Amino acid sequence: MNVEPYVSFLGADIRFSVLDRSRTREGQDGARALRDTVRLAQEVERLGYHRFWVSEHHGVPGVAGSAPTVLAAAVAGATRTIRVGTGGVMLPNHQPLVVAEQFGVLEALYPGRIDMGLGRSVGFTDGVRRALGREKEEAGRFAEQLDELLGWFDGTQTAHPHVHARPAEGLRVPPYVLATGEGAAIAAAAGLPLVIGDLRGRDRMLSAIDRYRAAFRPSSWAAEPYVVVSGTVAVARTEAEAHRLLLPEAWSQAYSRTHGTFPPLLPPERIEALTMTDKERGFYEQGLRGHLYGTGDQVREALEGLVKEGGAQEVLVTTSTYDRAALLDSFRLLADAVGLAPEGAAAGA
Repeated sequence: MNVEPYVSFLGADIRFSVLDRSRTREGQDGARALRDTVRLAQEVERLGYHRFWVSEHHGVPGVAGSAPTVLAAAVAGATRTIRVGTGGVMLPNHQPLVVAEQFGVLEALYPGRIDMGLGRSVGFTDGVRRALGREKEEAGRFAEQLDELLGWFDGTQTAHPHVHARPAEGLRVPPYVLATGEGAAIAAAAGLPLVIGDLRGRDRMLSAIDRYRAAFRPSSWAAEPYVVVSGTVAVARTEAEAHRLLLPEAWSQAYSRTHGTFPPLLPPERIEALTMTDKERGFYEQGLRGHLYGTGDQVREALEGLVKEGGAQEVLVTTSTYDRAALLDSFRLLADAVGLAPEGAAAGA
């Protein structure tokens, strides 16, 4: 039985979920990162999180997750109750028919547990885009591609008469739109749930949520707006320890913005010993701002404010750090702080 793991925040039912990017660590290969993603999914399922999503990145040295539907299949096969999906499949990189077929296979194998998170980004670099056979302009066709994709499931697509997506046609795989660029407006027009971040641009995020709700048009997929806010949430036994969890990702982002390549994560002590240029230091310090971190009580209070401001129905935690044990501990402490029921503890589980 797939129990809905809600918790009560401010008198509302809120879900908590996890997105893992399969980040590589210094001295460890991509295979290790992928296996650890599967193990993390098993752990957060036991902790009572609602869904577990994986991401799509191509040609990025620090990320092993390049084939999200393949990785989602591995995660679904290794878990029993948690919802599994993508955050997301970048639709401009693919033919909608192929995406429909992939999710149709997943839903056929793991009925009632699969989510279809979709984004409008294209390849990270010109070289990657050429290798994918795509150009930057493909992102401008996202709304059209989204409409075709959904049509493969309900049999309404007209772009390719007499062609049917097997086994997708007739199945219901919940779609979610990642709010990159115009994503929020497209989600509202299509009547689909919205996944939006990051928490560092709080005012911009809240404005986009307001516009999404105002423009939302009910569809066969969603009768009313549904908002998932996503971002980094780090929890430890002290505020200083929680802040230290943020260092590896902040440095990786700073390095990518100054050197053009996204590196594997370094341990915090290595980062603290680095001599950074002024430009690197600026991006690094910028990367440390705006996240939610602290003790369980501190983070719970911050999350309550976030949920109240945005009226979100769900929080998707996207935290990465070098120390996998500390990362799992952060998810445990967060689960305790917000009152998630461990697997087997909920009524009817």
